[in-house]
Amino acid sequence: MRRLPVADPGLPDARSATRFLSWLIRRSRMTIVTAIALAVAWMGCQSLVPAMVGRAIDAAAAERGGALLGWALVLFVIGVVQALTGISRHRFATVNWLAAGFRTVQVTVRQANRLGSALPRRLDAGEAVAIGTSDITHIGGAVDVAARGTGALLAVATVTLLLLHTSVPLGLVVLLGVPALMAVVGGLIRPLHRRQQAYREQQARLTGQAADLVTGLRVLRGVGGEAVMVARYRAQSQALRAAGVRTASVESLLEAAQVLLPGTFLVLVTWLGARFAADGRITVGQLVSFYAYAAFLVSPLRQLTDSIDKLTRGHVSARRVVRMLTLPRVAAEPSGAARPRGGELADPESGVRVVPGRLTAIVARDPADAARVADRLGRYAGGATLGGVPLTDLPLAEVRERILVAENEARLFSGRLRADLDPYRSGRLAEALEAAAARDIVDGLPDGLDSEVVERGRSFSGGQQQRLRLVRALVADPEVLILVEPTNAVDAHTEARIAERLRAVRAGRTTVVCTSSPLVLGHTDRVLYLEHGRVVAAGTHHELLGSEPRYARVVLRQEQS
Repeated sequence: MRRLPVADPGLPDARSATRFLSWLIRRSRMTIVTAIALAVAWMGCQSLVPAMVGRAIDAAAAERGGALLGWALVLFVIGVVQALTGISRHRFATVNWLAAGFRTVQVTVRQANRLGSALPRRLDAGEAVAIGTSDITHIGGAVDVAARGTGALLAVATVTLLLLHTSVPLGLVVLLGVPALMAVVGGLIRPLHRRQQAYREQQARLTGQAADLVTGLRVLRGVGGEAVMVARYRAQSQALRAAGVRTASVESLLEAAQVLLPGTFLVLVTWLGARFAADGRITVGQLVSFYAYAAFLVSPLRQLTDSIDKLTRGHVSARRVVRMLTLPRVAAEPSGAARPRGGELADPESGVRVVPGRLTAIVARDPADAARVADRLGRYAGGATLGGVPLTDLPLAEVRERILVAENEARLFSGRLRADLDPYRSGRLAEALEAAAARDIVDGLPDGLDSEVVERGRSFSGGQQQRLRLVRALVADPEVLILVEPTNAVDAHTEARIAERLRAVRAGRTTVVCTSSPLVLGHTDRVLYLEHGRVVAAGTHHELLGSEPRYARVVLRQEQS
């Protein structure tokens, strides 16, 4: 029994989808070459059977018993070889399919580990799900089909040569008809895969939206947004269904063409063969052979069209894998870099400059712009500097120790609540609970801080989870704390208490808050307003309300809601 997957998948060639598929083929070249050889023998035996049957019939018609017995034995031997090669071919084809799929899983999981916490920022959840489900199947099929496609192509070539040897007109019909059939079927495959690619992209987006919807269900219910999100999800689901129907319509045409066109070809060859036999241009045995060849050609023709289909599907899926494999990774550990112990944290791309020891807010017309700035400031994406030194030139462990990005995608861990919030028993837990207005959460638990937290903190509401995540961030007490929408799931009264206490608990240390809440902005030292990813205004909250109408519209819209 062959053990799969292999321990070391190797370094993939991710320069393009074609190169990635070629890399998979090279990694399994021995088993693929074996499968091709077996497929050629398997299809070759099938292509010889009609000729042997025709010879046997002619021998029987001529009453040559010895020749008939000889052709019968040849047919028996061919049948045995065909059975053995067919079984072996299928076994090696399965090995190739599994090896390609497993190797793809290995390299994508390895890439996911290298990206670490940056993965959700760079790849939608739906994309990751699609790679781990449908894409590995299509990639495995593209590698597996190489053997069957090669065998089918050589079988068609063998039949064409045999027919040309017996009857040039019939051989020319096959020689010209097969490419014509392939061209018609190939014309359907290209639009099919365009629709399939569009369908998969919609499916990936909808899967990611479903995951986000389930994760934030309690928050949505709390703010009354459940009906809006359900309606939006229903509309996108119907759009996906319509895309699926459009894809299925082309698939049905392809399936029909794969049956109708070879069937029509069979009728044509049989009719011509019967005319030639009636005219005495071929023998009865040769007529039987022509009919058998025409019927046999249906199988390799379908194998060829299936090969084109699977190769195209595999190429589409390989493009998705290549996109993931080429996502920028966390920079390698630098050697001998300068290590500033302080200084200004800056993001040149957006123009954000964070004054050390102050509470700075980032407000963006598009909240995604603020989140991207937070990613760069936390070295989840490149570009930010600390004290004039690029963060990518600093050891990652040091950056993680000095700069903490706390966002709403973070989860609570299973186990005792105390160990989750203050794993190193820093002594700052009580102060952090007070600052995050989370004391009432602990008081409501049966065992207080020693209560067990269920997986991902599902027993807490969305607002409670948000406050507990804030407690954990404040306990860590980093040199720079970056909070992304830390209060958007709590009520206004609790938000006001958190805003007031946050300034006190972080006094003298650098804090950045990405938010558009006026309750929080009113307690900050400085506000940076972004449009299209760039800082366009800076000042205090009240200064910007009076001098920057665009800022006022963004903030007051939140206030009026």
